[in-house]
Amino acid sequence: MKSFIRKSLATLWGVLGVSFIPAAQAGIIEGINHTHWSINRFSVDGRSALDIIGPWQGGGGGYFSMPARWVPGMTVKVEWETGVAYPDGFPGFADSVAYEAWYSAVKAQSRQLHKIVSVPEYTAKEACGITVHFLPCDDIQVTTSCLGYGRPGYPIKTPLHLPEPESCPK
Repeated sequence: MKSFIRKSLATLWGVLGVSFIPAAQAGIIEGINHTHWSINRFSVDGRSALDIIGPWQGGGGGYFSMPARWVPGMTVKVEWETGVAYPDGFPGFADSVAYEAWYSAVKAQSRQLHKIVSVPEYTAKEACGITVHFLPCDDIQVTTSCLGYGRPGYPIKTPLHLPEPESCPK
């Protein structure tokens, strides 16, 4: 009877386009910013990281878990906003005209970005959330490694302080 119910549910999920893949160990969304811009916000597959990340820093927050099994072609969608890290000339809030002008100038330097990126192969034992590396030229890399950035065995070896290239490939 249990087998019949399992097969029936699997058929129903297939018809509805729902797949049941058990989740790996839950972890958090982390970010490592290798640029001189601030990462004002970012999310992975719609799950928000909670921190703003300054230039050449790490941060994050929010829960994320990968499926228990990696499959070839697996991707995640990363959305992020970059902006001026430490904007000059904050006029305070008392003069609303000056504040609005300052805020508009800061927002004009912000950019909304998104990218679909491949997830490197992992096992459930090796998946501890996801870490997004923000690189110059609006590039990113991700890993599900349980090790922290900079530790021996961490898969992404990119130095934290990367020089900004004079031009980026299109």
